[in-house]
Amino acid sequence: MEPKFFKIPVSVGSVSLRVAKGHFATRNSHTNYFIDVTEQQSCLREAEAVARQLAQQDLTRNTMVDTILCLDGTRVIGTCLAQELTQGGNRSINAGKEIYLLRENLSRDGKFIFRDNARFMLDGKNVLLLLASVTTGSTVRKGIRCVQYYKGNVAGVASIYSHVKEVDGIPVASLFNTNDLPGYVSHRPDECPFCKLGQPLDAVVDKYGYAAL
Repeated sequence: MEPKFFKIPVSVGSVSLRVAKGHFATRNSHTNYFIDVTEQQSCLREAEAVARQLAQQDLTRNTMVDTILCLDGTRVIGTCLAQELTQGGNRSINAGKEIYLLRENLSRDGKFIFRDNARFMLDGKNVLLLLASVTTGSTVRKGIRCVQYYKGNVAGVASIYSHVKEVDGIPVASLFNTNDLPGYVSHRPDECPFCKLGQPLDAVVDKYGYAAL
């Protein structure tokens, strides 16, 4: 059955959040909300709106951004955010500077990897991790380990939605959080109360969207 989507009654600037309630499985957790960020990931106008609002936050604790690592299919948002941060009229310390954009590549064992020609964008660079949403923080941790492996520094984490305030001591800057989703819960798959009650999954979700069951 297709999830029934609705917009929450909270917006940040012109950015709104479209969600569905039910029983959903991600790679790392089971949740009772599915957050649909398809338009923000794919529509230039929506991506610009997200970037505009994120750029107004303290994303990196006053550390200049050299590279944005775009996870969860956020390359369009990342491009817009780089433009926002480097605008000459912007108060950001990145104004007038160059920002590199990278998206993750996965190894056979699921780790983030980069080819030799891309390593200079991480080695010695201040890297902002950009995600569509943060639930358990596992993807953020993979990003942190990857950046550190390539001798970079994680300057901050930004997302459209976040269930947590920080990951491994690094604050997560987000436009929406659990205060905007009443009753939001996230469980490890083996501890999911919905599964224990025999409630079937409504959909399996990942960075590309959802597959209804």
